[in-house]
Amino acid sequence: MTRETDSLLNSLRYSNQLKRTARTGWVQRGVPDAENVAAHSFGVAFIALMLAETIDEVVDIGRMLSMALLHDLPEAVTTDIPTPSWRLLPPGSKAEVEASVLNEIFAKSAFRDSGFDLWEEFQEAESLESRIVHDADRIDMYLQATAYAEQTRNMNLAEFWNANPTFYLPISRRVYEDLAVHFSKALDPPD
Repeated sequence: MTRETDSLLNSLRYSNQLKRTARTGWVQRGVPDAENVAAHSFGVAFIALMLAETIDEVVDIGRMLSMALLHDLPEAVTTDIPTPSWRLLPPGSKAEVEASVLNEIFAKSAFRDSGFDLWEEFQEAESLESRIVHDADRIDMYLQATAYAEQTRNMNLAEFWNANPTFYLPISRRVYEDLAVHFSKALDPPD
């Protein structure tokens, strides 16, 4: 094995771990066979691709999809720690921990600088591409909650809808509002 393939395989092993890392929020709410982080990342990438087609501004699709694929990569090490848990830690600790993990994942990789830059751009949410990915991240969660509600009528999923999320794109807000209607209908008792 060469040094080049060794560093590449190191990063690939981490990314492969996301296929076995369950999305904790679903597990905590009793969803059987909850999706994993890799499935979520695919959902975010696909939704971002679809959202990008709805706006008039020029979007760097490659950059946007790269951010979508990388946005939860640190969870290969941290696992999917739910948002309420991160809120109990000191401000900024989540970003610090995840940056440290990315340094480990990309150690000696030719992708280290560009991968880290993409992840930081996503964190800052200032570019159009990063904002589309943030919207897609939220929409994927609401879409998945709706799918689980339709399959299981799991009332524990209702708490996901208590917050009034921020969206950057008007289309994202409209998709969220439509999903909220579908979600509510899914939890209605059968006639």
